[in-house]
Amino acid sequence: VQLQASGGGLVQTGGSLRLSCAASGFTLRYYAIGWFRQAPGKEREGVSCISSSDSDGSTYVVESVKGRFTVSRDNAQNTVYLQMNSLKPEDTAVYYCAADHTPGSSCPPIQYTYWGQGTQVTVSS
Repeated sequence: VQLQASGGGLVQTGGSLRLSCAASGFTLRYYAIGWFRQAPGKEREGVSCISSSDSDGSTYVVESVKGRFTVSRDNAQNTVYLQMNSLKPEDTAVYYCAADHTPGSSCPPIQYTYWGQGTQVTVSS
C-alpha cells in the first residue's frame, strides 16, 4: 500500500491549491481518509477527513480552515482531494494524507494506518 500526496507549491496569500492523495494497492473509497499538516516547530495537526463512500461519506474540516478548505473524492480516479482557497501564511506546512484500514469507516477513524509522503505548501505574505 502506498499513498502519495501531491499538488503543493508556493502561492501568494489569497491564492488556491488543490492537493491530491493517490493510492496504489489500495482502494480509497472504502476507507476514511484524513489530511494532516505539520509546520516547522509545531505538532502535526489534523486538517480534514472524509468518511468512506460505503458509510455516509461525511466530511470534516478543522475550524481554522472552515469555509476555505474542502475535501472530496473521485472514486474513479482513486484519489482524494483537498481544495484549499483563500490561503494564508499560517497554512504553510507539509501536508500529508493518511488512510484508515477498516472498510466502511467514518470520520474520525480509530486509527490511521497508512501515511503518504508529504507535500510542501508555502504561502507567501
